[in-house]
Amino acid sequence: MKKKLNLTGILLIAAFVVFLVLAGRGMPPRDLLITTLRGFSVGSVTFLVAAGFSLIFGLLDVLNLAQGTLYMIGAYVGWTVFVRPDTFVDVTPIILFLMAGFALNFLWDYLADKIKLDPQKKKILGWSMVVVAVALAAFILPRYPIAMWQLNNYAQSPISFSYMADQGIRLPVAPAQAKGIPPMLALYGGLAISALLAFGLALIRYKENRQHSLHWKKWQVFVILLLLGTLIMAFNTPLSNWLMDMNTNWLFIIAIVVSVLSVVGLGALMEKTMIQPLYSRPVYQLMLTLGLGTIGMQLVKAIWGMPEFVLPKPEFFRGAGAACPATSIKDIFTHNCSTIMILGGRVRVYDEIVLPIIGITVLILVWLLLKKTRIGMIIRAGVQDSNMVEALGINVRRVFTFVFALGAGLAALGGVLSAPSNGLSVAMGEKLLLNALIALAIGGLTSYPGAALGSLMVGLIQQFMIKYGQIGIPIPFTDIIFKPTPAIIPASTMLLMVIVLLILPNGLLGRQD
Repeated sequence: MKKKLNLTGILLIAAFVVFLVLAGRGMPPRDLLITTLRGFSVGSVTFLVAAGFSLIFGLLDVLNLAQGTLYMIGAYVGWTVFVRPDTFVDVTPIILFLMAGFALNFLWDYLADKIKLDPQKKKILGWSMVVVAVALAAFILPRYPIAMWQLNNYAQSPISFSYMADQGIRLPVAPAQAKGIPPMLALYGGLAISALLAFGLALIRYKENRQHSLHWKKWQVFVILLLLGTLIMAFNTPLSNWLMDMNTNWLFIIAIVVSVLSVVGLGALMEKTMIQPLYSRPVYQLMLTLGLGTIGMQLVKAIWGMPEFVLPKPEFFRGAGAACPATSIKDIFTHNCSTIMILGGRVRVYDEIVLPIIGITVLILVWLLLKKTRIGMIIRAGVQDSNMVEALGINVRRVFTFVFALGAGLAALGGVLSAPSNGLSVAMGEKLLLNALIALAIGGLTSYPGAALGSLMVGLIQQFMIKYGQIGIPIPFTDIIFKPTPAIIPASTMLLMVIVLLILPNGLLGRQD
């Protein structure tokens, strides 16, 4: 049966390649190359979201419908670091202090075990703490000083800041001012909020007969978060000025790192506090992640507004002038040309060369992580028999949190990398999630290589349809030139998915259940 399925999958892939070859015969070599490279670019971004989704579902059996929102949040966080580094510096200390409370989960579990109350009363006490934490957050967080844009003032809106940053100009901004509470008091109020919330959740999910330790090494993350947050608060102004004057190439790298780490932390928090208690209730997981995705969209609207804007490209990809477009790789590095001439056509360096390279690199690195490292072995063993792995002294829950956070981080990487090309909008996550789900259905929902294959196929077919929408498709034996409309583009990927699923219900590389 397996051989038949493998042969069928090979034949389907071969048929797709033949289709692309026939489609390419109607294009000049220049257009064929550019269209193919754009397909690889779209496929690379789609793969980053699809790969995260596939890892989470394939290893944890969780359908994370918030993956598109995590992709969107990654893009907006990256934009904030790149365009408004002062806002990023202002908000970092309070985020670190909010994380610090959850870094003491071992302490809250220990105290929950020591409190002599029956489980029902512990849950009541836990929910009371959660309510107090939410009330405290509603009072303190709006009063924490953050220098931000103004959604109701176009001159100080994200659109204006994006445009001016694209021109190499930083708009003057007023420094953050205290809002009725001393900044340090508000900062430590954030620690109190997270401590109450984490302790309350520990009481709610309390289970007996668990081993708890207060070893000094477990306090290290908590201490580091507090020290880092305090130092950033103390050196706020010089740090903001340093980032604003930094070369945009380095600033873009920092934006990528911060974006990925932020969403990794958010993913870990989601899994630890909300997903983990629902591992045995898949329908509730589905509803929860769908709800979290909707909440995330509304938060983005409230903070960054609804209008679309772009994340400017770093200096390395903005070169123009007499020496550009580049005619060789050397010219790209010498003159920072944004485009390169290949077969007489202009190829965008960032969009059509850099993004596919990053996608291939991530594909290889994550595959090596899963197949060639100890953590990958633990992940695969934990999926097969978590009780056995726990018996070996390995914290399987922590490993699963790592997997969920890794999947979220891949989505954020896709978001921040695609922002200079596709722009930012509150709908960007929904569009990409749909593409990713189609790609996963084609390649195999639980297959990591299938995510790569399906994403590539989706990217290629979309770009070929877009190109034929411009040049038209001659209908044989007639004078009619058929031009696919924009509505046909998503329909073409849907059609491909339907064909594959009718023949191979588990996708091209999906495993048999």
